[in-house]
Amino acid sequence: MRKLVLIGALLTTKLLVAQAPEYNDLRILYADGDYEKLVRASEKYVLSDKTKSDALPHMWMARGLYKVSLSGSADEKYKNAYKEAIGEVGKSIKYDKSGDVQTEYAEFFDEFKNSLVEMIRNEIEVPDYKKAATWVLKYFKINMTSIGAKYLDGVCKYRNSDKGGANTAWKEAETLLKSVSDIDSWSKAEKDLLMMGVIQTAECYISSKQVDKAKAVMSKVAQWYEGNEDFKTKYDEIVN
Repeated sequence: MRKLVLIGALLTTKLLVAQAPEYNDLRILYADGDYEKLVRASEKYVLSDKTKSDALPHMWMARGLYKVSLSGSADEKYKNAYKEAIGEVGKSIKYDKSGDVQTEYAEFFDEFKNSLVEMIRNEIEVPDYKKAATWVLKYFKINMTSIGAKYLDGVCKYRNSDKGGANTAWKEAETLLKSVSDIDSWSKAEKDLLMMGVIQTAECYISSKQVDKAKAVMSKVAQWYEGNEDFKTKYDEIVN
């Protein structure tokens, strides 16, 4: 009897897996370039109890929202398309337990992460640290343990007159960094974010007359950016 129950359970599981939606309707809408319709169709899946915990519909909705944000829309509903896309990317990553969705659609995930890093960079360079802080916090929706984002969180807090919060964020970043032996497997977005975060942190230390700390934080990542001219220029300026 137990064997029959077990066999029945296994067959049920296989049947459920076999019937898992492939979301071909969303693939077709994306291929057709009908991005607003893609968002509307994806929304039905991400709100449904049956599919809201699947990574794929969140990924497709994110792609639709991202494309709408790039092309623009007269529909007021999509005025925050890019920000909404961040949330959907984060949910897709969260539900992608196997990592298969991120592997299959790596090009999209990489492009999106790079675009968000660029948003942060643009605000840092203005500089507008309040806006930069907003984008940094949104990046955590994609990667809650991003070391570069943690450094930049500290930078934004420091520049926005929250020195206590800055020091806390930097200490957390230092703790996370200790467990890193190399960054070869990191995405371009994470590498760029770490470099930006470390350089900006060093400049904050210099502003507060803590030159030794500035040199120390630059030296901790120097081996990973030996071929990067931008990092080398800052390293020579701060450390040498």
